[in-house]
Amino acid sequence: MPHRLHILKQIHSPADLRHLDETQLLQLADEVREFLLESVSATGGHLAAGLGTVELTIALHTIFNTPHDRLVWDIGHQAYPHKILTGRRESMHSLRQRGGLSGFLSRDESEYDVFGAGHSSTSISAALGMAVAARQTGSDRKTVAIIGDGAMTAGMAFEALNNAGDEDCDLLVILNDNEMSISPNRGALHNHLSRLLSGSMYTGIRQGSKLALNRLPGAQDFLRRWEEHTKGMIMPGTLFEELGFNYIGPVDGHDLPALLGTLRNMYKLPGRNFLHVVTRKGMGYDPAEQDPCVYHGVTPFDRATGKQRKSTASSKTYTQVFSDWLCDMAQADERLTGITPAMCEGSGMVAFAKQFADRYFDVGIAEQHALTFAAGMACEGLKPVVAIYSTFLQRAYDQLIHDVALQNLDVTFAIDRAGLVGADGATHAGVFDLSFLRCVPNMLLMAPADEQECRQMLTTAYRHAGPAAVRYPRGTGPGVAPDDSLDALPVGQAGVSREGNRVAILAFGSCHAAALTAGKAVDATVVNMRFIKPLDVDTVMAMAAGHDILVTVEENVLQGGAGSAVNEVLLAHNAQNRVINLGIPDAFIGHGDHAQQLADCGLDADGIVAAIEASAARAIPVSQAHLHETQLNA
Repeated sequence: MPHRLHILKQIHSPADLRHLDETQLLQLADEVREFLLESVSATGGHLAAGLGTVELTIALHTIFNTPHDRLVWDIGHQAYPHKILTGRRESMHSLRQRGGLSGFLSRDESEYDVFGAGHSSTSISAALGMAVAARQTGSDRKTVAIIGDGAMTAGMAFEALNNAGDEDCDLLVILNDNEMSISPNRGALHNHLSRLLSGSMYTGIRQGSKLALNRLPGAQDFLRRWEEHTKGMIMPGTLFEELGFNYIGPVDGHDLPALLGTLRNMYKLPGRNFLHVVTRKGMGYDPAEQDPCVYHGVTPFDRATGKQRKSTASSKTYTQVFSDWLCDMAQADERLTGITPAMCEGSGMVAFAKQFADRYFDVGIAEQHALTFAAGMACEGLKPVVAIYSTFLQRAYDQLIHDVALQNLDVTFAIDRAGLVGADGATHAGVFDLSFLRCVPNMLLMAPADEQECRQMLTTAYRHAGPAAVRYPRGTGPGVAPDDSLDALPVGQAGVSREGNRVAILAFGSCHAAALTAGKAVDATVVNMRFIKPLDVDTVMAMAAGHDILVTVEENVLQGGAGSAVNEVLLAHNAQNRVINLGIPDAFIGHGDHAQQLADCGLDADGIVAAIEASAARAIPVSQAHLHETQLNA
């Protein structure tokens, strides 16, 4: 680590900031940025957003009495400087590693992380709840929500702002706007106006005028309209004023003296206030400034060149398989449209967006809208494909049921990041989708065992006349190179991958490779189940008739998942086999190496073998297995 961190190494908590003068705080900003670059270049993680919030973070912790005052950061992408300044500097080397710091915010990690976050657009709602609680309990604490402009595209943020307009509480919302750029002249003007509008002279005149004119007929309405129109001529705050907030800004988020002055004034303002701060993603590191999207989330990289360490895997990722398929299917069918809730790069839609720009729709961080938007398209004969992470699909569950499935509309769901997700941890783990999708009527639900099967399943889903989903994991598969065809699979048909004796392993999706290895070790039959809904009942019963022990394996929670579906079939047919259900236990799995996560859950080959070998001593009739969904490796 650099030797130039003279001030930062003396900062053990935000209280230490409050003893520094402005010159020292400016130097501290440079040191935090330097430390952040060195740290994340070694560990990987979210970089560009944090580089853009260094000065804002210092100013907030200097002016506000944290942790007594509450700072609610949205998501956590922008909160690495916050971690560094709140006693976790020496642990940053463990970021996103097993047993180390989370890449997001966690109440279990620090008292300064007042609200856990990994999904977008929750900060204003949570902060409003805290502000109302402060009012109800008579506390004098301040509450601040810091939200990015991207997160403001979500309806939840505006629901919270609308609700806040009806609440008499002290709440400061800070919009960290890192998309717009401001010239020095405009920045200087607006910094001056922000300090003026947050200062005692302006607020005194504002309140005094209201009192003086209170008894004059029509004067209050005139004063309100004059104030709004005057502010509207010089700043974009009319919307937030209409929602009941006193708007201040925009202010240059890298001008630390301006931030300190404005926040110092706003600390004294009661009620609902809104501060618009303009920052630059990747600030201070040229590669990240030039391409903040690439440096939003990074693998370890060379600080001097910016070159990231790439995977050495020779096979395509599942995301790349989807990307190729989407472009090929769009070429074959002009009805296809592609929809994503602000995850173009992550979901593999970059190539499609370039080749079929008029059929590509990024709706912003608005998962609910994305699904109903797709449903509307399907009503008019288009063929929408919604590319979405499993963990984000959870946010649109009502729309999935009510707007898509209930109407049996032809929408294809390409569900990325299904299963455990390594360093991103519990907030992004897609381990619930098999359970919450298979219970929905009209759904077709598939999980591929390899890359070629993923492509075939996407075609199967697309050609199915109704809602259909393909869920696939992050990263690469076993390395089966997909062809260029657009062939579909027979719906609801499993396949036997290996013939064995006494034991049959029914593998769903990403667990197939480990199941095959385990099957060879114990001479078990291995079945690639492929379909969770409709389940291949004939194959399940054939395995039950020819084997003593049935083992289900899935990278999904045990409750209500694919194993549960098998148990239901066996119970309905009064089968008496011994059953072992392997899956994600009833716990949130922390961040770490993906392979280690699987091993911890008993979902690697060794874990499957161990469960089978233990079954003789711990045999459980299927009637009990349905109730317990026993995890023998727990």
